[in-house]
Amino acid sequence: MSASFDPPATAAPDLHPTPTELAPVDYVEPDELGPGQRWSTWDDMGVLAGPQPWPDWLITSDAAVDTELGILKTGKEADVFLLERAVPGSSGPDSSGPDSSGPDSSGPDSSGPDSPAGTSTGVVLAAKRYRGHDHKLFHRDSGYTEGRRMRNSRDRRAAAKGTAWGRTVEAGQWAAAEFDHLSRFWSVGLPVPYPVQLDGTEILMELITLADGSGAPRLAQARPDRDLLSSYWEQLTEAMRVMAGLGLAHGDLSPFNLLATEGRLVLIDLPQAVDIVGNPQGMDFLSRDCRNVARWFAARGLDVNGDELLADVLAYAF
Repeated sequence: MSASFDPPATAAPDLHPTPTELAPVDYVEPDELGPGQRWSTWDDMGVLAGPQPWPDWLITSDAAVDTELGILKTGKEADVFLLERAVPGSSGPDSSGPDSSGPDSSGPDSSGPDSPAGTSTGVVLAAKRYRGHDHKLFHRDSGYTEGRRMRNSRDRRAAAKGTAWGRTVEAGQWAAAEFDHLSRFWSVGLPVPYPVQLDGTEILMELITLADGSGAPRLAQARPDRDLLSSYWEQLTEAMRVMAGLGLAHGDLSPFNLLATEGRLVLIDLPQAVDIVGNPQGMDFLSRDCRNVARWFAARGLDVNGDELLADVLAYAF
């Protein structure tokens, strides 16, 4: 038995701010970047780019500037910031952001010849930054890493001792794991944010929004009607089947690690995704995932059961 998604050619257009929803960025000379700005790190040495085909909204220009817009979410292991990547003074395809001329447009295309001189359009991204050696709050259940192994023996010893270097190594390992899972899942069509790039302990990824450009709420905060609730359950069940077909479970699945758009669920927070077979606790994590989500849906009136979901999902894993 198998399940599959069609890989997306581009990200869903209703999940991004359109160019008309972004504040213009003033043109800057090379030595005039302001506070909270940096040149795009897309082509920097050691930076890993997201999987192809690249979405239409992705900005890859060397001339792009990253501007910090503020913090979105804080956590013990990582903080998520808002960052705009834009090409100052450009109206070319690299800087046009998501297409605003289609049926989902909220206004006229601001990247055309009538754009104000000296401004640019861009795309707002989520920058997830894992805590490094200067933070002692970083913690993850070691059960998630059973079956994984660091190649460098020095790194393994440092991580085991909990030294400053060891914490930095661990943060990098978790960031790399999440980027790898996001890339793999996005490539097979699973509903996850597109991973733009990995730079050390920072992951830049697609910002999931509602049609009006506001951030998508977590499922735990949503109040879907009966029909949408049923649709969400079907989407989630199918996503879990596909992950199981890859031999993986989310490992920390709950209504707090799912984003709810107008009609689509998106899985987030994936650094701990576990190998169902390779991890000795893999089946326990999968079972917990099933119970957690089924309990939330059942509490809202849907006739679902965690054990039945587990049996369903396991049929796609073996």
